[in-house]
Amino acid sequence: MASKAALGIVAILVAGVAVAGAAFALAPKRQAPDVWANTGPANLENGRHIFFAGGCSSCHAAPGATGDARLLLSGGVVLKTQFGTFHAPNISPSSQGIGEWTLAEFGDALTRGIGREGENLYPAFPYTSYSRMKPQDVADLFAFIKSLPESSMDSEPHDLSFPFNQRLLLTGWKLLFFSDKPRVDLATADAEIKRGQYLVEGPGHCGECHTPRTMLGGLKVADWLAGGPAPEGDGRIPDITPGSPQIGKWSKEEIASYLETGFTPDFDSVGGSMVEVQKNMAELPAADRAAIAAYLKAVPAK
Repeated sequence: MASKAALGIVAILVAGVAVAGAAFALAPKRQAPDVWANTGPANLENGRHIFFAGGCSSCHAAPGATGDARLLLSGGVVLKTQFGTFHAPNISPSSQGIGEWTLAEFGDALTRGIGREGENLYPAFPYTSYSRMKPQDVADLFAFIKSLPESSMDSEPHDLSFPFNQRLLLTGWKLLFFSDKPRVDLATADAEIKRGQYLVEGPGHCGECHTPRTMLGGLKVADWLAGGPAPEGDGRIPDITPGSPQIGKWSKEEIASYLETGFTPDFDSVGGSMVEVQKNMAELPAADRAAIAAYLKAVPAK
């Protein structure tokens, strides 16, 4: 009996090792080094556009920051979820931030969810959207952030209970939910819609709030942009597909105007967490806001 029990334990251990090995083999890896080595000279103006398209200051600047204070990326935003509390880190160009990081380390964090030491990053940082970003845009963003003021503030650790504090489990999560493929098939769309798709599905990470999630926190892609509970658990994020009873009735021009001014066609004003998003969208070129609007009119209605 004892030998059978021992064999059973060994079989369980072997199976566990095999599963873990398969997970590591299949999980997203760092980008090939030439992805970052082959980027061209940094374009700071484009980096600035990507910075605001990506909403970097919304999480990484101090809560309520305005004006130039939005460019001091000392961290501080707290995101409370059913999995625990996440603290946005200092990503300023100081030693406490990303001042000593390389482009490859920054790019792999952004597009693969892999930290500087090879650890899995939590998807509260929306690398599941940033995975679609073009390497040159990542390089330009990195250069722009490097040009910003430094902060010596230390990053707060996340407050997560077991088992959510085990980063190894994110390897399996990535196998289930990580993708760099388009969220919707718009292969035959015109250039403006494709630009909007890139901005919304990539740096803009709009689906991270506007798409409902599974119990494990992955996006329900079949309900892309159809709205859902707010990530913080307070209120609801609206449907922004053409089937929405609100934005679905807006024209492309009205959507673009809302992103620029914060006023709806009925002269209501932006509210809630969308306030910060709209301030970022107002910093983009008019052509990019028009492209985002064109994409939102082109996605499947829900």
